[in-house]
Amino acid sequence: MSKIAVIKTGGKQYLVKEGDVLYVEKLPVEKGKKVSFETLAIYDEGSKKAEIGKPILKTRVEAEVLEQVKGDKVRVARFKAKVRYRKVKGHRQFLSKVRITKI
Repeated sequence: MSKIAVIKTGGKQYLVKEGDVLYVEKLPVEKGKKVSFETLAIYDEGSKKAEIGKPILKTRVEAEVLEQVKGDKVRVARFKAKVRYRKVKGHRQFLSKVRITKI
């Protein structure tokens, strides 16, 4: 059976399996290079065993960077009633698309 892991990167935690493709905050790694993530927990579905780190495990989850992209635009609007004050800003986060190769 497969393993499930909880990894930490960019101040966020992700639940991943081998072969998963996900977008994380931009990593300082070029396209096609390998990267490893801190592992917080691993669960083996076959043997129903779980390893939980205190706070992290020694084993690391490995992944491959597929590409560097920009996320969807987020619009931020300020508005004050009765004063004709309106301000709109936009933001696009830089992201890295990664594929989990080994748990």
